Order: sequence, then structure tokens, then C-alpha cells
Amino acid sequence: MTSTEPALQRALDRERAHHDHCRSVLAEMVEGAQEHVVTGEDVSASGADAEALGYRLRSRAEEMRELPPGPLFFGRLDFTEAEAETEGEGDGEGEEDGEGEGGRALHIGRLRITEHPAAPPLVVDWRAPVSRAFYQATAGDPRGVAVRRRFGWAPGSRGESADLTGMEDEHLGRGESRASAIVAREIERPRVGPMRDIAATIQPEQDDLVRAGLGDTVCVQGAPGTGKTAVGLHRAAYLLYTHPQRIKRGGLLILGPNPAFLSYIAEVLPALGESGVRQSTLAQELARHPVTRTDDAPAAALKHDARTAEVLRRALYARVAPDAACDLTVPDGSYRWRVPAETLARVVADVRDERPPYTVGRDRVRARIVGYVQERAERRAGPRPHAWLRRVERSRPVAAALDAVWPRVRPEEVLAPLLGDPSVLARA
Repeated sequence: MTSTEPALQRALDRERAHHDHCRSVLAEMVEGAQEHVVTGEDVSASGADAEALGYRLRSRAEEMRELPPGPLFFGRLDFTEAEAETEGEGDGEGEEDGEGEGGRALHIGRLRITEHPAAPPLVVDWRAPVSRAFYQATAGDPRGVAVRRRFGWAPGSRGESADLTGMEDEHLGRGESRASAIVAREIERPRVGPMRDIAATIQPEQDDLVRAGLGDTVCVQGAPGTGKTAVGLHRAAYLLYTHPQRIKRGGLLILGPNPAFLSYIAEVLPALGESGVRQSTLAQELARHPVTRTDDAPAAALKHDARTAEVLRRALYARVAPDAACDLTVPDGSYRWRVPAETLARVVADVRDERPPYTVGRDRVRARIVGYVQERAERRAGPRPHAWLRRVERSRPVAAALDAVWPRVRPEEVLAPLLGDPSVLARA
């Protein structure tokens, strides 16, 4: 959208200048990420700690270097003054030109851009909680937003500020709302080349699916071309952003029907700031585990019987052992926190009765152990920082206690005894 109106032209010039500034700051962020790798190599630590630190820093630097070219933001939220006070300072860059109606403004993009980790962001990641208002706010429920602005970029833009050709404002704080021509044009743009991300055009019902909880299983159904694959990929990016450690610890796999499809969608996650996610087809996954023999008819019938799933579940959860709980002592500097054996056994039994997935149950036991220690530590010395919580949950005594009562188990460790020993199968 273009216009010769002086007010609009001045606003576009300000936004282009902001984009230029964001571009220079992003370049500094990329350079800084590489410098952190060099600095991290000189950090004195154990071999394992140094290796883990180096891996994280190198991964971050590589992700930033591989960001595909494109506009750095696609939207902006101007909040009401009351909402700005509620949210607190430091979440946005603010407005010095008096253009915004509210107390602060946030530009929304595919990646957080900031001059310093502690500085207000120049661009907020679309997955951040505060960004949800960009997708969900309406005139009837503005969510503290005075104005929602959408930016129009030239098709195929590689992120040059001159490609910012227009913008639309919705004054939600005044109860005004309208259909976006920018969104409509983007959705209707012909599909040419690899699949594009839809971060700028996510609809409210799609946003609900993308931001569903980690424990929710989401099945997206719809006619061809309705955005099923795009929603799935954006949900993957959202979960990687919101639960990075849990997702990376368990792994994330994008499974497609064929290599051509995977090639078509390959650029979506990198465009959203996520790289290194493994993509594969069902045939490729099966090829990783070659068939060495064929079951006879009775064995095949047994393995495919729905009752076998319950047998496997009982065999798996038989490894959970509340009775193996012992007194747990957690070091905290010169102090020691004690978790009595009966308390630990009760936690394990309670989680087992909740019947969560096995790995989720193990994480749940760990969290409740840490919560028990945290409650007592805060009674003594006040709120504990996040680093303290991480240190406790990673401590060797907690890990050893967890392995005793809710051990890690590989699938073959459960399956092999069941199929190889009739007495084990009978007990299950």
C-alpha cells in the first residue's frame, strides 16, 4: 500500500529509520554472539561444563548467522497508558515522536532484537506472551491495545527499509476495527517457491492452536490450503521458544510424507529463528531400524492386539519404585536440606497415581522434589532465584534419588524381557 499523504509518509519514514536501526543492532548481535563463543572457550570450568557451554554458544551464533534475509518486523502495538503502567517499564522501546496513543509501543517480528540483554527490546519475538495481543485483540476486547499497526512490505522483500511500502492502523482503544487489506493480500499472494511462514498473518483461531499447552495433543484438520502445515510448524517454533530445554532434551522431529514435501517446508523454521530441527519421512525412519526377521502369525497377532499396550504400560510402570526412596540430602552452600524418605515415596506414589506419560512423570517427580526444597529454603532466606532452582534440580543427590525411584528406561529395556522371558510376560 502506498500513499502520498504527508502524515503517512512521515510515519513511514520513521518506521524505515527504526528498521535501519534494528538492522544495525542485529548485525552487532550476530557479531557479539561470535565473540561470546571465543570468550567462552577461555572460561575456566570442568570439561563437561566447558563443552556444554561451548555447544550452546556456538549453536546460538550459528542460528543468528543463518537467519534468512527479510523484514525485521511486521506489526506494532501501541498500548494504552493504563496498560503500560500495569505491564511495567522495560518491555518496549517507547515512543519519542509522540505518534503512539499509549504509554509505550512494541514492534512485533520474528526475532527479539535488543541493543543489550537488559535493554528494552527494539523488536519483540512474535512468540512472546506480550505479542499475543497482536493476534487476539479486538475492538470488543482490546487487551490494553490502543492501536494495532500492520506493515506492508514489497513481495519477496529481503529486508531493505525501502521495501516498507505501507501500513494500516486499527484504533482498537476507540472501538474501531476493520478487515486488513495487508493481511488479505498476503494470504492471497500466489504460492511460488518454498513455503513461507505466516507469523504476520496468523488468525486468532490459529494462534490458539499454536500456543496450546505443551501437554496438549493438537490435531489440525482442514481442507487443502487452509494452513494446517503452517500451524503445525509455527507450533513447533512456539514450543521451542517457550520450553527450549524440555523440547531439546526430548527431541523434536518433523515427519513428512516425502522428501519433496520436506524440501518445500524446510525454510519455515529457520525463518522463525529455529534451526537444527530434524526433518524426516516415515520411510527414512523405518530404514534406520532394518528388519532382521519376520514374526509368524500368532506372534504378529499378539503384538498388534490392543491389550498388549496395557501389558507394556504395566511393565514400564513396574519400574517405578516408591519403596526404593531413601532420605535425600540436598546441598545448598554450607547448608543441607533434607527430604525424608517417606515424603519422597509419597511424591512418587502420587505422581504414579496420576498416570502421566512415563517421561513426564519423571520430570514431575523432579519438580516436586525441587518445590519441596524451595519451600523450605524460602522460609529461611526468602525467594530463590532461577539459577538456584536449576542448580538444585541438576544436583547429583536429586538425580541419584530420581534414578532410584523413577529410573530412565529405554524402550528395548522394557520390550526385550517381555518378548524373551515367558515368566516376565506372565507377571506383567
